[in-house]
Amino acid sequence: MRHDTTPHGFPSLSAAAPFTLADRHADAQPRELAFYRDPYAFYDAVHAASPAFFWDNYGHWCFAGFKEVSALLRDKRFGRQILHLMSREELGMAPPKPHTAAFDQTEKYSLLALEPPTHTRLRGLVNRAFVSRNVEQLRPRIERLANQLIDGFEADGQVELLRAFAAPVPAIVIAEMIGLPADMAMQLVDWSNRMVAMYMFGVTHETELDANEASIEFMDYVRHVIAERRRQPREDLLTHMLTTEIDGERLTEDEVISTTILLLNAGHEATVHTTGNGVKAILESALDPKSLFADDKQTEATVEECLRYDAPLHMFTRYALQDVTLDNGLSVKQGETIGLMLGAANRDPSRFAAPNRFDPFRPDGANVSFGAGIHFCIGAPLARIELQVAMKTLFDRLPGLKPATEPQYKNIYHFHGLERLEVSW
Repeated sequence: MRHDTTPHGFPSLSAAAPFTLADRHADAQPRELAFYRDPYAFYDAVHAASPAFFWDNYGHWCFAGFKEVSALLRDKRFGRQILHLMSREELGMAPPKPHTAAFDQTEKYSLLALEPPTHTRLRGLVNRAFVSRNVEQLRPRIERLANQLIDGFEADGQVELLRAFAAPVPAIVIAEMIGLPADMAMQLVDWSNRMVAMYMFGVTHETELDANEASIEFMDYVRHVIAERRRQPREDLLTHMLTTEIDGERLTEDEVISTTILLLNAGHEATVHTTGNGVKAILESALDPKSLFADDKQTEATVEECLRYDAPLHMFTRYALQDVTLDNGLSVKQGETIGLMLGAANRDPSRFAAPNRFDPFRPDGANVSFGAGIHFCIGAPLARIELQVAMKTLFDRLPGLKPATEPQYKNIYHFHGLERLEVSW
């Protein structure tokens, strides 16, 4: 491992800080309560010193600057796949674990884990379903769904918003797009939640076993639906994936299963977190929700600020596909991992005025919450519409919305979201 030796110390920190920083090295435990509840204190310290640092707990270089993260997301010298270039032995990787074989199978053909040309082929197949002009047609359905869900709990005067509203909206929408019944949506969410726990820092053996079992159940269900579609094709995305040819070839069943599971998982996870984090930010800001959703343009700006201010995903990793020397002189060997700090980039003081202030009226709004480059979130246009419609409908219907208890974040650093959001009105 080659470390950048350019001297650049971090500012002194109080003994109470849940991390230490010195000489461009960080020691911060992602599973510590004080850290995952407020990683932004760590990001502030990083920004005060350098946009690049070596995170000792992860064992790789990380980048926190908006400019650097934006550029590296598009840098083709880095990618999500490495075993097509180097062996596990060369990389120092442990052999695959037999007890996570099913989970690994779901990842094998995931768009998030592939590089061209396989990535290009798979993404091209499903991309048309998610372009803005197509998902825009779903706006009335999303509005009806949001209102139906609110109808179900409005009279109660209090609700846990994530389970009752934030999760069902995107889960039902993506399930229906693929061609799965709406009443399966929350089961899909359960499988997804158990699987994404694998991305936590310091995953336990029990978590691995549970994620693997969820993967088995998820794959079995998708195989069952695939068999139905082969017998009776429909006008849905699953049938499209099964029947469309690309360069004279069709997707294999394993590719269809991986892609379906990815779309279901990614199709709701970030949107749920953004809804919860965004509602929390609005309620804590003391801003008038009427002004935040006054018209379509301001609604869009409010959603983008929610995505910037408290991003749903905080780190996205890449492998160096070759030896790379970056503009700052940092050298990274082929096969090494880098961490792109999306949540930190969104709070970069060199890019945003008052970055730690929630301000849906800011003139310098932007974010990297959906990534960039060839792995830019395929569902971003759909997620934006879901967030715009759901959050506007929520605050229009429940103008007296307020927190009923103090919101608490989940102990999953990468996927930054709330455990629960109890609200009343």
